[in-house]
Amino acid sequence: MIDRISAWCRPLFALLLALTAWAAHADSLVNLRRAALPALPSPAQALAVADGRAAALTPDGAWLLDAAGQRWQHQGWTPPQPVQGTATGAGQSVLLLGANGETAAIARLVLQQERLVVQPLPAPPMPLREARAALTADQLWLAGLDAQGRAVLLQLPLQGAGARWQTHPGWPGDSAPRAVVVQTRATYVVAAGADPASADHLWRWTAEAGWVARGDVPGRLAGPWGRASGQAHVLFVVEPTAGGAPRMMSWQTITQSWADLPDSALPGTRQALPWRDGWLWTDAAGKAGTLEIESGKLLLKTLDWVVIVVYLVSMLGIGLYFYLKEKRQSTSEFFVGGRSIPFWAAGISLYAANTSSISYIAIPAKAFETNWQYMTNNLIAVVGLMFVAVWIVPLLRRLDLMSVFSYLETRFHPAIRMMASGLFMLTQLGSRMSVILYLPSLAIATITGIPVTWSILMMGLFTICYTALGGMKAVVWTDIVQLVVKMGGALFAIGFIVWSLDGGWAEFVRTAAAEDKTRVFDFSFDLGKATVWGFIFLVLFDVVLTFPKDQVLMQRTLSTPNAKEAGRSIWAFAAIMIPGGIVFYGIGTALFVFYKAHPERMNPLLSIDATFPLFIAAELPTGLTGLIIAGIFAAAMATLSSIMNSVSTLASVDFYEKLVKHPDPARSVRFAEWMTVAAGLLGIGFALLLSRYDIHSLFDVSIELAGLLGGGFAGAYTLGMFTRRANSPGVAIGVASAIVLTTIAWSFSLVHPYLYLGVSIMLCIVVGYLASLFFPTPTRSLRGLTIYKQDAVE
Repeated sequence: MIDRISAWCRPLFALLLALTAWAAHADSLVNLRRAALPALPSPAQALAVADGRAAALTPDGAWLLDAAGQRWQHQGWTPPQPVQGTATGAGQSVLLLGANGETAAIARLVLQQERLVVQPLPAPPMPLREARAALTADQLWLAGLDAQGRAVLLQLPLQGAGARWQTHPGWPGDSAPRAVVVQTRATYVVAAGADPASADHLWRWTAEAGWVARGDVPGRLAGPWGRASGQAHVLFVVEPTAGGAPRMMSWQTITQSWADLPDSALPGTRQALPWRDGWLWTDAAGKAGTLEIESGKLLLKTLDWVVIVVYLVSMLGIGLYFYLKEKRQSTSEFFVGGRSIPFWAAGISLYAANTSSISYIAIPAKAFETNWQYMTNNLIAVVGLMFVAVWIVPLLRRLDLMSVFSYLETRFHPAIRMMASGLFMLTQLGSRMSVILYLPSLAIATITGIPVTWSILMMGLFTICYTALGGMKAVVWTDIVQLVVKMGGALFAIGFIVWSLDGGWAEFVRTAAAEDKTRVFDFSFDLGKATVWGFIFLVLFDVVLTFPKDQVLMQRTLSTPNAKEAGRSIWAFAAIMIPGGIVFYGIGTALFVFYKAHPERMNPLLSIDATFPLFIAAELPTGLTGLIIAGIFAAAMATLSSIMNSVSTLASVDFYEKLVKHPDPARSVRFAEWMTVAAGLLGIGFALLLSRYDIHSLFDVSIELAGLLGGGFAGAYTLGMFTRRANSPGVAIGVASAIVLTTIAWSFSLVHPYLYLGVSIMLCIVVGYLASLFFPTPTRSLRGLTIYKQDAVE
């Protein structure tokens, strides 16, 4: 049997190798666009930007490029001191002023009523020779040599009054700086080689690690010209070691790989200025022009669209099938599938709902940028789920709930139920649904050129349709189909990358090990990092003590036939979690290995979260691209449908049926259908708002928002199930205090964002229990509501 399978697989792998062989020798994905500008009357001695307008400083004075880029306007103005250099960022420039090659003063160049003026900034604490600078929206970095020839790095915050320079140790070797660039939360200094024939050296500085060598530049910089691009690239104008005209090169800060950009030669360049997505340059004769990166859209082919359409129609078909099959008069059928879902289907649906587009796009991006450190959460969570399967889920399943927040009413008070339910719905719509909608829309926009706005609308509306039609049964059974699609696509992507490498699996393992890309555990006690101890803390509070807080997950266990089956669904969920995590983190590592070998295949303009979508669009053959895109749709829609169904359930059971007189099941179901639509539209609105911001890591954002919005009420379950003393006034105080105190911790960045959820839950538990001591002991029956034997149901 094995021999037959092997014989069948060999031709398939050969075909796969044939399809991927071209990728290792493919050209750059980007093109460069050149444009001529009017010539300057005399050569520029420095170039700068004032409020987004280019300015040239020449022996004849300053010249300002008009808004249309058609002519240079003479300013009749000269700087107060000779300009030793400039730094540009965020549409502004600062001038390095001094004399005899020393920088002793700094001034910001601004535009007031079409006239250039300077605004002095605090002077450096010491004059610096051969100074180079980098400017961001809120920081100015200055590198140079002091009077004793020692390298110095200075930092000036630009926000707030009373800003003062901070002095940091200089780079090893004390060689002259050639350029300074800030990118990916780090400062990079290019230092001159030992002699004019030597290549320049690249150094990286962060407050945590200090100076770290990043290898040699493939030549020498043509000038002090470096700039950040996208979220993980730096562009330089380099004179190659092999000779030839200076040209634009990119350096990838994550893979630490250099790439030539095609047709980027800049012969005779005398001055260059970061401009839009490239450079504005001038030569010794005053000639001027621009050279910018532009990336074309990698459009889907007909076969790709066929695969995607078949998938989307299938999802709608499942929803329509259950709509026609069910009479839609029973809240039990719509909300919990008539409590007839088998445990294995509920377990698969639990995992599918828990692995959204965040898993499919943002986790590979996180693993590509860092390592497998966040995988620690999966490993520890499995242990926590064992406790949940034995103690927590059977307890709640025996209560025959539809809304898990009904427990809080029975244990405490109706107001606690409604408050917690409302906070949960806000968390799901604001922190989860928005990110889950935005991420695949980013992928679609990267691949097809369809604007992110339209992608969000298309994704959201399709999901609204089949969720509103089919209810919980449609959600669960589509989850199973979607898990097969997305895991199949993910596994194929990893296999595709490994087989495309020259050394195959051996090269993959060697590169990943050399760069420590599969590191999982961090046992440090640094609260600013995602450590093992932080994950244990998080899992204890987020899973073990408060698992019932998540209606999206609990609704599946409540849909099983009995308490025993509910517990089994959690065991099935746990069994899938670790291999599933390995797959998604493995994609990120595979992407790192691939792009380290082929840096020319990256697009310097894109965000880190767009890495996997870029690979899908640029490297996979027709048809398979559509399959992976369907996997992205599946990852997103499985969780989106779960959120919509859960929010509509809560709106109907926790609010409509509590506030409306004489509600009947048919009206409750119709109300839930409309609330499904409303929840989808609200999620779409939040996603559209999120798309307006340039976010470094959407994975981190989703974690941060979940902690700020979703942690406060969760501790109420711990107080209810694990204590007999907690009461409703104490719990209310605990919830309110947790939200306020966690927001304070967030505003001062006291801990790593991953810890916000655990901190919020802990605060709710501690404050809620202590506050309960000031109020009378509960007198209502606790039978079946706690884990204690005296309250057990026989």
